Amino acid sequence: MRRANGRARLRDLGITIGRWPTGPHNAITDVAGVRVGHTTLIHDLPRIARTGVTVILPRTDTEIGNDHAFAGFHSFNGNGEMTGMHWLAESGLLTSPIVITSTHYVGIAHQALVAYSAGHGFAHTWSLPVVAETYDGFLNDAEAFHLKPEHVFEAIAAATDGPVAEGNVGGGTGMICHEFKGGIGTASRVIATPSGAFTFGALVQTNYGDRDLFRVDGAPVGRVIDAKHTPVPDWDGAIPVGGGSSIIVIIATDAPLLPVQCKRLAQRATVGIARVGGVGHNGSGDLFLAFTTANHIAGNATQPAQVSMLPNPQLNDVFEGVAEAVEEAILNALCMAETTTGFHGRTVHALPLDVLVPVMARWRE
Repeated sequence: MRRANGRARLRDLGITIGRWPTGPHNAITDVAGVRVGHTTLIHDLPRIARTGVTVILPRTDTEIGNDHAFAGFHSFNGNGEMTGMHWLAESGLLTSPIVITSTHYVGIAHQALVAYSAGHGFAHTWSLPVVAETYDGFLNDAEAFHLKPEHVFEAIAAATDGPVAEGNVGGGTGMICHEFKGGIGTASRVIATPSGAFTFGALVQTNYGDRDLFRVDGAPVGRVIDAKHTPVPDWDGAIPVGGGSSIIVIIATDAPLLPVQCKRLAQRATVGIARVGGVGHNGSGDLFLAFTTANHIAGNATQPAQVSMLPNPQLNDVFEGVAEAVEEAILNALCMAETTTGFHGRTVHALPLDVLVPVMARWRE
């Protein structure tokens, strides 16, 4: 179903990719307990703002600070930032909410998460929260430092399960993807294994890629909807063509996994990105984190924890499902994002859905 603004998710356009079923909302929030919240900042005075912050709460009531989750990290190309990853790689534990925002706002978001954790009893002696970024300086006056701690707190307070707002929202407000308007996207898959059925959800902040590499389910859409049809951004030296921007991928699951298996999950985000046309350019920060809500590690534990894991041979279908979810999350971000004019009057056009649908129909004939 198309929204009032004319935008629609990929499946609402009649375009289905992959073979695994989705969860009820086709979102990262299909993993029980995971919630997502946004604060979106759009104004022209006193300076241009096309930015915001997106928060992922891994457990209900943000108990992640006392009830840690196993997690893993992967860097496809490292021209970006995701804080806290040295300790996460060392310990295998996610111990904070996850914030995604603009490059120049990592510091203020990090400070806000520390303050939030301390104020809610989650930072016993110190805190190394997770904050990830992509750069929105083409559409947003990033040096105005619009983001404040209260905006992070608002996103946390607004976090809910159920459907997730996508496109020009939260941290994705000023982002660009394959030279169309990008932003936040999400999708999920339910994978049946011999150990049971488990849900895998992905949330992405898309801000990467060249137009001519863009594909939908294998169709070379970017070569059809090229600059002659839908204008590409007039970079004018603001961002190197083909050399900049990034994508953040967060994967959540309720499957019982160990940290090394979470890392293997995070690595498979690369497959989903490659299917859409991402190659990990030199100037790109392609950073991925995967966590599981299944095992519970108390922050103040004094006794050995009892944990469980899926046998590694059962991960093949899981890897495929995760790649599908990441691929569809990126496409949902593109389908839901709206044409935006921002900093210095620059305009980034949305992916034209009225062209995408017939292109895909011809491709599948």
